[in-house]
Amino acid sequence: MARKFLYVIVVLIALVLAAAVAYRLFGNQLLRTYLVPAEAFREQAAVQESAYRDPRMWFARPGLSNDPTRWTPAGQTAAGKPRAAVFFIHPTSYIGRDHWNATLNDPETNARAAIFLRGQASAFNEVGDVWAPRYRQATFGAFLTSAADANRALALAYGDVLTAFDDFVAEVPKNTPIILAGHSQGALHLTRLLRERVAGKPLARRVVAAYVVGWPVSRTTDLAALGLPECRAADQAGCLLSWQSFAEPADPSLIFDTYDATTGFNGQARRDTPMVCTNPLTGTPDATAPATANLGTLIPNGALTDASLVAGRVPARCEGRGLLLIGEGPEVGPYVLPGNNYHVYDYSLFWANIRADAERRLASFERR
Repeated sequence: MARKFLYVIVVLIALVLAAAVAYRLFGNQLLRTYLVPAEAFREQAAVQESAYRDPRMWFARPGLSNDPTRWTPAGQTAAGKPRAAVFFIHPTSYIGRDHWNATLNDPETNARAAIFLRGQASAFNEVGDVWAPRYRQATFGAFLTSAADANRALALAYGDVLTAFDDFVAEVPKNTPIILAGHSQGALHLTRLLRERVAGKPLARRVVAAYVVGWPVSRTTDLAALGLPECRAADQAGCLLSWQSFAEPADPSLIFDTYDATTGFNGQARRDTPMVCTNPLTGTPDATAPATANLGTLIPNGALTDASLVAGRVPARCEGRGLLLIGEGPEVGPYVLPGNNYHVYDYSLFWANIRADAERRLASFERR
């Protein structure tokens, strides 16, 4: 039995090594082959304007009994009396290639979304109630191709998010401060939401901060269109934060190759433009901070059902065109992406600092 076990381990190691070699040789081509849907995009009807009045259309909102965003690690508690309302758009949790968009009732996709919300949106539960909508998100493969179908899939997903946000604004009391946050695909949708529902609108005066995390925001071509300035001070309110985490040595080519080929919100090319980089340890742009400034990183258990909060583990510094570098990178789980990209952990690496950041900015907003 022991010998058979060793054989299994050897085979698994060989498979992992083979996969690593294959990625190094064929990289993005492999990802596209196995993750981009082969079928053509299928048009779907928009959700009804009243759809998000149904609590079942939300992963999180006040009154839900099984709300993943109410989770906290030991020693932390969620707010008993919320002072703000948080609209959080979760990242891509659908990785299938059967369809361009997830269904709303896929158990595997929704379970993965709940894990993300537990490790990300929970950072805000000390300052307010978190509202996190279900939406027909575009599949992961949509970000690996320039096909028109990918844009159609993202547009469908955004339509759901927009409808949910309009319901959120209608249901939250008019004098309640608002925090907007998202990650990855959720942050992409948040940039459009900022342009269409916040920039130049009265609602902008109620926004404490927008956390556009895990998605590049060009200082040159994008920021002005989003309606909020970049956060320049740790206690500034009514501003925007953004970062993308990489361990060293970092290979951001997968990010920059796509970013540099796109057009910004002002119609100009993003090529070679700097990205907004907020250091979440300081709450300020283009800063450097040692690991001792990290108030707590979430270290998950093997089943991803719980996590411990460990302080002083991860440093951070903004460098180059706007990457957030974290040194060698901690052991936080198996989902580090190629290029030493800690994208999946953009929130959990700095969970306690984000929690303190939201509290600090809300306190400043309330004083103002």
